[in-house]
Amino acid sequence: MSLRKSAAALAAIGAFAFCAMMGTANAAYPDKPITMFVPFAAGGPTDTVARSVAAVMSKSLGQQILIENVGGAGGTIGVGRAVAAAPDGYSLLLMHIGISTAPALYRTLKYDANKDLEPIGLITEVPMTMIAKKDMPAKDLKELIAYLKANKDKVSYANAGIGSASHLCGMLFMSAIETDLLTVPYKGTNPAMTDLLGGQVDLMCDQSTNTTSQIKGDKVKAYAVTSKARVPSLSNLPTMDEAGLKGFNIGVWHGLWAPKGTPKAVTDKVNKALQDALKDKDVIERFASLGTAPEPVARQTPDALRAQLAAEISKWAPIIKKAGVYAD
Repeated sequence: MSLRKSAAALAAIGAFAFCAMMGTANAAYPDKPITMFVPFAAGGPTDTVARSVAAVMSKSLGQQILIENVGGAGGTIGVGRAVAAAPDGYSLLLMHIGISTAPALYRTLKYDANKDLEPIGLITEVPMTMIAKKDMPAKDLKELIAYLKANKDKVSYANAGIGSASHLCGMLFMSAIETDLLTVPYKGTNPAMTDLLGGQVDLMCDQSTNTTSQIKGDKVKAYAVTSKARVPSLSNLPTMDEAGLKGFNIGVWHGLWAPKGTPKAVTDKVNKALQDALKDKDVIERFASLGTAPEPVARQTPDALRAQLAAEISKWAPIIKKAGVYAD
């Protein structure tokens, strides 16, 4: 055998051995704990979704899924951490709608979510709720809008930071009522809610996963939900459309990703675990108590999440550009 043929044979054997090794590794996956990056503070609405599904996914995969909260910069720091992680299935990312608004909000984004992440599946779409401090004088949404227009220099709107769901909802709301309010950004949902409960700020629009207990506990004044239909766990709360703000609908969808290059055999296993979690009775009940539900099975797929991300990036870019809101 010639030297050239020998080298070619050795290369072929090496490639075969590598593929066999990777196949064995994928078959054994997972053989150690998995980290799920959540780009927001612990205790917030996205963290609640993550911990709900991670507990059941851990059982399905046979390894613990550890939640790592990496807050800051509207979730872009946490997404960046996931993008930079090894594509071996031991790093996952659970992120919400903010992943689709970041390209328009941030002038210097160091990743492209369409290209740098492997989609695994959609999880849930959470409605938002328009709430105010307990002693807000307006008794319904129409009165609230009139009050805001008359007192726009005195009213403060809290959000969980630029790029957060509460920021996006507030931006759309102010645009819809053609009234700019004093915006107070916080480093997370919990401190924003704390100040709203204490009366230091006046108004907030946030996910039902974070507001349902406060509404049911009569600790805030609730005006409407942003979904097209009423939320079963908040059945007495009208939709924004019913309350008089026609066409105002926004839902905060959540998805699960892995770093680009993660083997398909691995992402398939993670997707199976995700689907197991989303049909689990405890997860369904937990989601229902928070005003949401798992996405339909047909949307719990990589293709559905890929299409959702692309469509939402296109949808939000002109809205954010028109609002003139940017972050460095």
